[in-house]
Amino acid sequence: MDPNLHQKQGINHLNKVLQYAPMVASKGQATVHLTVEDWHVVADTLFRMDTPKAFLPDAINDYRLREDRRAIELDTDAFRITVEMF
Repeated sequence: MDPNLHQKQGINHLNKVLQYAPMVASKGQATVHLTVEDWHVVADTLFRMDTPKAFLPDAINDYRLREDRRAIELDTDAFRITVEMF
């Protein structure tokens, strides 16, 4: 099984979040903002499309929805990243 286009976009956005997080991190935490559309693509990829963990970036250890489903939290070895919409 290969990821579909929507999943590929979500994975691409996740890789960009992981690349950007170190630039805004403080004390092991980072907050990254995505457009509403991009945030929803990531949310679909993680929570609605049964995307296999093997497709996700290796740096992501765990993920969850937070703040009444308005933020995605990613756990990595280096940071806890909160992905919010702007």
